[in-house]
Amino acid sequence: MWYNMDERDTILKENYDEYFKSAEIALENGNYNVSTTLFFKAICSATDLFILKFAKIVPSSHTNRFRIAQEKFPNVYKILDRDFPYYQDSYTKKMSNESAELMKEDARRIKEMSEK
Repeated sequence: MWYNMDERDTILKENYDEYFKSAEIALENGNYNVSTTLFFKAICSATDLFILKFAKIVPSSHTNRFRIAQEKFPNVYKILDRDFPYYQDSYTKKMSNESAELMKEDARRIKEMSEK
């Protein structure tokens, strides 16, 4: 299915909001693994928004997203690269409030960067 730029922008914003709000609820309930995972999904949606705005494309995978960010947007890549291990760890380890809060702040930061 093909979407125009405005539709993709809207979808990415809606996805970001859904992930972020759900992550906040999980965080409030002490579900740190769930909140970490959902905040990382929000980070990915915000990164895709950023890339759409400044490179006029939407990444098709984590690999593609990381490659584009690393090549063109090192400030975004730095955040992705730091946070991805938390996302991976959320499958096999118990996450903490601190890790979830870090992911929350980074999701907000990238979203704000995409709005400039």
